Amino acid sequence: MQTNTTSTDAGAVASRTFMAQVFGWMSGALVITAITSSLFGLYPDLMDLMYTIEGNYITRTPLGWIVMFAPFAFILLLSFGVNKLPMPLMIGSFLLFSGVMGMSLGYIFMFYEMGSIVTTFLVTAGMFGTMAVMGFITKADLSGFGRIMMMGLMGLCIAMLVNFFMGSQMMDYVISFLGVAIFTGLTAYDVQKLKQLGATQTDSESAARYSIMGALTLYLDFINLFLFLLRLLGNRK
Repeated sequence: MQTNTTSTDAGAVASRTFMAQVFGWMSGALVITAITSSLFGLYPDLMDLMYTIEGNYITRTPLGWIVMFAPFAFILLLSFGVNKLPMPLMIGSFLLFSGVMGMSLGYIFMFYEMGSIVTTFLVTAGMFGTMAVMGFITKADLSGFGRIMMMGLMGLCIAMLVNFFMGSQMMDYVISFLGVAIFTGLTAYDVQKLKQLGATQTDSESAARYSIMGALTLYLDFINLFLFLLRLLGNRK
């Protein structure tokens, strides 16, 4: 009995330490993204590097297309290289990814009022924090719920692709609402999954590597939740 209790306590400590690392990396990435997006969004000369405005039409420059797709390359690099990349390169890639994401998100300042962006960010932080706490403290197994959310995410991606060609405002509203619901649910599921992962991490380097991947997961949950909320709540210029 004493051995089981000691093992449980050690796992709880490891889990808390791991989650502290995850949220530390995630918070740092969000700060970098916020600063970079603000710089590119508020300074027209920087935004001109990525977009060309001709009347009512906005087109991307070659740099704009690179910035648009670069985050996917970083995600693949980190995902497949989690056990292979040198640790400094992994950290650098994650931080550079957050900066490139900031560049790509600078466009929101072209379409939404600053006050609306700030308000939506605060609402996102509140919702994300609430669901993260729920995912961390709940005793219920969220694995089944998570599978439902993942299936919903796949359906959401298909619906977004279809609406790209249809251009339906009503469907866009429905997609935004579903996006908020899905990423709110995924936040709780991902936090619980990472908590369980953290309890099994006995090697410090392995824990550091997977804490970055965990931060990437929660970062994407936060950013997607923010963007879908902005589409619902944001005041356009």
